[in-house]
Amino acid sequence: MSLTLVVLAAGMGSRYGGLKQVDPMGPTGETVLDYSVHDAVRAGFDRVLFIIRRDFENEFKASVGMRFAGRIRVDYAFQALDALPEGFSVPPSRVKPWGTGHAVWCARGELDGPFAVVNADDFYGAASFRVLADFLRTAKADGSGAVVNPDYAMVGFALANTLSEHGAVSRGVCDVSAEGRLRGVEEHTGILATEVGEGRRYAGETIVSMNCWGFTTDFLPQLDERWRAFLALNGGSEKTEFYLPFAVNELLSKGAAKVRVLPTSDAWFGVTYREDKPRVQAAITALIAEGRYPSPLR
Repeated sequence: MSLTLVVLAAGMGSRYGGLKQVDPMGPTGETVLDYSVHDAVRAGFDRVLFIIRRDFENEFKASVGMRFAGRIRVDYAFQALDALPEGFSVPPSRVKPWGTGHAVWCARGELDGPFAVVNADDFYGAASFRVLADFLRTAKADGSGAVVNPDYAMVGFALANTLSEHGAVSRGVCDVSAEGRLRGVEEHTGILATEVGEGRRYAGETIVSMNCWGFTTDFLPQLDERWRAFLALNGGSEKTEFYLPFAVNELLSKGAAKVRVLPTSDAWFGVTYREDKPRVQAAITALIAEGRYPSPLR
């Protein structure tokens, strides 16, 4: 079975101050994406689909896409502000992108089988890709969107392992049943490391969504329906975004899908702020020392 890794890479990272998708993190110039694709290939993914913007297409292909030639099939989809269903238009004053849910919607024509969705600038670890691949190999879809309660998946991470020492972060805090099913995701903003721990506002073991998902093609018509509903309510907004977790959350609230929360033993590392870079570099160096990755990657 062919498995596609969809990589959300259209964002420039305004808080970070640059195109962090191409910023070296490994000891021989590897990016976080290099490690994600390396882990995905080892898990059995045979295609990567990058969702990017046209304005940095050439830079991204030269700096990132070409690195994977010969190791995995590489394709591209493009997120654009004016990529909208018929009957909708961009508000004249809007410059803000429509969000991660819109990004996956823009790639729907390139997806004809099971796929995972991850962020370009997050380090998820090898175990995350293994559990996603195992799930996707057994996931069923009829391709028509007619399946009742289709089964999707999300890799969940402990909140304490997803924070930055250098500023506040936003996280999708998950409500998970005793059976390991996702009941809902609630976006929390402005979370500081000082608020997490015993007796604090947030419990460190709280499961959060880091945009690490597994879907069948039955998700695509559901996403299209939710996107159109979003535009009907918010199409005139200058800033409101259509986030992927919000779309999943709406399906859950309507009983239109089931989502398994997949456990992973790996830690998550992210670069929200430029000051986070040394921590990520140190973590990758430690993983190499443990023998989990070759250096250089090959």
